[in-house]
Amino acid sequence: MTGSDYEHYEAIVVGCGPGGAAAAARLAQHGIETLVLERGVEAGSKNVSGGLIYAEESAPYTIDDFFPNFREEAAERPITDYEIHNIAGRKVKSYDLTDLHEHDTEWCDAVLRRRMDGWLEDRVHELTSETGGGLLTDVRVNGLLRENGEIVGVTCDELDPITADFIVAADGANSELARDAGLMDWEEPDEWFQGVKAVVEMDPEVINDRFDIEEGEGVAHLFSGDLFEDVRGGGFLYTNEDTLSIGTVFHLDSLVAEQAEPHELLDALLTHPLLAQWLDEEYVELEYGAKLVPDSKKVAHREPYSDRLVLVGDAGGQMQAQGPIIKGMNHAVTAGALAADAHAVTRGNADPESAGRRYTTMLEQSGTMGKLRPRRYEMTSPVGEHGLVTRAIEGVLDSPVGSAAVGNRLSNRLLEKAYNSPTLVGMLPDTETGYTTLPSIIGEKQGRTIHWDNEVEPPTLEERIGDLTYDTDVGNPHIRLRDNSVEASGAAVYACPVSAEDFGGGCYRSETVKTNGGEETVVSLDTQPCVECGTCAVVADTEWEHPRGGKGVEFRQG
Repeated sequence: MTGSDYEHYEAIVVGCGPGGAAAAARLAQHGIETLVLERGVEAGSKNVSGGLIYAEESAPYTIDDFFPNFREEAAERPITDYEIHNIAGRKVKSYDLTDLHEHDTEWCDAVLRRRMDGWLEDRVHELTSETGGGLLTDVRVNGLLRENGEIVGVTCDELDPITADFIVAADGANSELARDAGLMDWEEPDEWFQGVKAVVEMDPEVINDRFDIEEGEGVAHLFSGDLFEDVRGGGFLYTNEDTLSIGTVFHLDSLVAEQAEPHELLDALLTHPLLAQWLDEEYVELEYGAKLVPDSKKVAHREPYSDRLVLVGDAGGQMQAQGPIIKGMNHAVTAGALAADAHAVTRGNADPESAGRRYTTMLEQSGTMGKLRPRRYEMTSPVGEHGLVTRAIEGVLDSPVGSAAVGNRLSNRLLEKAYNSPTLVGMLPDTETGYTTLPSIIGEKQGRTIHWDNEVEPPTLEERIGDLTYDTDVGNPHIRLRDNSVEASGAAVYACPVSAEDFGGGCYRSETVKTNGGEETVVSLDTQPCVECGTCAVVADTEWEHPRGGKGVEFRQG
């Protein structure tokens, strides 16, 4: 069959997260017939985020431009206070980051993806139906349809191929469309973060009391220092309406290098004495989830398109993570809307790449790409992340001179100013110095001792997996292990967030098998507990794809 034999829409949007929703809404505003395809049983059922969504003053679009009641109907709490805690054992030094948080910020709300994306789904379906399109759930788009080598549409597990003049890939960090187009790979662990999160139940009145806030207020707390050992990354806590989002985000290459287990790092945060002021022995964990996060500083596509296809959000590497600045959903919204505008102004152009080129230009001119790929970082990282420089800095900090310099009163004031400087934060190198060494010294030299006892007993990994909802696609595993040797795939045993060295119920397990004349340790795989984060695709030798539409894990919170 040729492209003319298939059902055709002017535009197809794959994924109904904030980026896909913004793209679809803006396309509908332009009067463009748009079909939205969503893999989950409902938008948000496949998504996990920290998560804070920002509306930046400098951005050409914010999500409430397209969905006016968004904050009242789909968000949790506005974030009115922002702090970072530098931890050394029981000693903690905290800094107020509200100035940094409010820089270029119109508003910022905590969100849970199942509620937010589910609400967006209804609005998107209404808007796209008015232009002859609509939204379908339970549909996995598995690749690109080509004709004479040119992208002309998409292929699906559940539907016949569909052609389109314009295709928006908003299908997340593990984008099958970006991979099919040759625009993304899973080759380098240092290009990715892994986020792991627990959603914790708490009454709104208790949240207000324990965090000293009023109704309609919320707080964000970040954590760094020695509680995560030597893994590069940190923790977060965000207040929702009647829950807390508590999690960790680490560089994937550091997790592998330190052979750290994600669930244990999360538990180190949950059980630290500092959190005893907010949590108690009645700790109730509603959901455990994880995802991969692209590091935009290294992988945000400067030309995120191929033929009729454009990449939006995580699919295009558009996740900004620079020190305490963590922004992704707002950039996805901007990118989705700009992609729609690019198609609208190039509509009817015979060149299939005209919209992609226009989209690339608009990302640059709007300042979005400058935020995702800051030139300050690109200028300083070759020196700041050089091994010799890192070791020299570490040596100075570990010396009596370095400790004394960090410990005086003047440095305290300078450090608080540095933490709140967007310029300095944008230059921060991705080394253990900023994540572990310096925060630990700050905590040790300037911190107060925490005397509270933390009574929290987090669920076991087995209990966390057991509390998740799955619709297992029996007989159709979505991951296949190509090489089961420890050398090729052993890192997945500890880096996978639902696996562990001493746990036999996760996705990846190491086991000893008898061979001719001896024994051998190999890696085995069971995809049933998979939370579809994609970690193993980077650290193990696998064939990885998403489960079919509606199958696999279903997040209730996100």
